[in-house]
Amino acid sequence: MPKRLTLALAAVALAGFGLGTGASAQTAAPTPAGEPSSWQCAQFARMFSGIEIFGDAWTWWEQAIGKYARGFTPEAGSVLVFKPFGPMTRGHVAVVQQVLTDRIIQVTHANWSPVEGKRGQIENNVTVVDVSPAGDWSSVKVWYKPSGDLGTTVYPTYGFVYKAAANAMTAARTAAVSAFDPASRAALSAQIADALR
Repeated sequence: MPKRLTLALAAVALAGFGLGTGASAQTAAPTPAGEPSSWQCAQFARMFSGIEIFGDAWTWWEQAIGKYARGFTPEAGSVLVFKPFGPMTRGHVAVVQQVLTDRIIQVTHANWSPVEGKRGQIENNVTVVDVSPAGDWSSVKVWYKPSGDLGTTVYPTYGFVYKAAANAMTAARTAAVSAFDPASRAALSAQIADALR
């Protein structure tokens, strides 16, 4: 599908959800009592998602191996891991709040847009659109409050880290694979191995 048509369809979908380019459903979240007044994205994502990974945001993808399941399909509660890009040298992480379509989600994250002139703030209901050619969430646009739009910057991502433990996801997939004939089982096992890398 030509890129302009894909972006036009995304704009129509956003308008249908009341998230068109003229207004944002994004809201600033109040800082919980006793919590920091300025958040880093990784610190906030860890607390909000319950995924116990530490360190710079871009390292979450590799750190999840063997500990948490990873993939390329958004799920509520999963964490989208951004690659380092431009001035975002440490990457970024955002918690998926809800999946609106197969290419549009809303996230809650910290330290993205300045809110009331301050960095390090928490934002709710932030629209993220998959603009990757393959529809695999490897490239996204993110609503930016100061511009009131998705803007033109395309951010590269690794994928999603799920709260489910890697062992539980692997066990469930293995059980599903055992229901297939040997040839199908071998093919599916190879796909699972690739997905877990």
